[in-house]
Amino acid sequence: MKLVRAALGLLLLAPPLVRAVEPISLGLALAGVLTGYISYPRLYCLFTECCSQKRSLSREALQKDLDSKLFGQHLAKKVILNAVSGFISNPKSKKPLTLSLHGWTGTGKNFVSKIIAEHIYEGGLSSDYVHLFVSTLHFPHAGNIRQYKDQLQLWIRGNVSACARSIFIFDEMDKMHAGLIDAIKPFLDYYDLIDGVSYQKAIFIFLSNAGAERITDVALDFWRSGKQREEIKLKDVEQALSVSVFNNKNRKEKDSTGLEQLWWLLAQ
Repeated sequence: MKLVRAALGLLLLAPPLVRAVEPISLGLALAGVLTGYISYPRLYCLFTECCSQKRSLSREALQKDLDSKLFGQHLAKKVILNAVSGFISNPKSKKPLTLSLHGWTGTGKNFVSKIIAEHIYEGGLSSDYVHLFVSTLHFPHAGNIRQYKDQLQLWIRGNVSACARSIFIFDEMDKMHAGLIDAIKPFLDYYDLIDGVSYQKAIFIFLSNAGAERITDVALDFWRSGKQREEIKLKDVEQALSVSVFNNKNRKEKDSTGLEQLWWLLAQ
């Protein structure tokens, strides 16, 4: 509607011109603006961000960005490059893309999310189609979990309905209540439609400190064995992470299923 507002604004700023135009002519002019808005979305998208005008992802450009900006994370670079470029180029994906990034604060999890968002939408994290949630900020009170759950599901459903290629980033997953994790899980599985909405083109990125200590242990074990950091394989880290996630002592016993079930689902 920004185009319509612009047309109305021009008319309001030029009252002598308005008086000189017959009412019927003015009505036809406004009808033409509205018709153009409805019939020519590309014209409308010149004035505002549109989901249909997301930038086409270049595997080469993404690789160059990861190589030049992300250091000491050879596993992350390889997995992210293959997963993101493969998903975007696949017109018949069977489920949304889910990425679970683990590590200590400052290791680049949020930075990687920013790079991914910028390669899909020009606005990056500021895009209307990229949604960032921080557990301790957006869901701080355990007593409001039912309300948070309903609001989160409505938010995801509404935004994917408006733009299938919506990106959802969840930070501090290790601090998220299991009930909220349960609210997200249905959107991540192999469903063609959920209540009439397809989530197969959406992207979910989960950031967590869970497993950071075990990742450090793996790196130290390789160093003590005289091996290079680059020799660490994904399977070495995955095994350590799965053990750490299932034995996370920072969560209450009653919450002990949510993150484990999400980890299992992401591994499928």
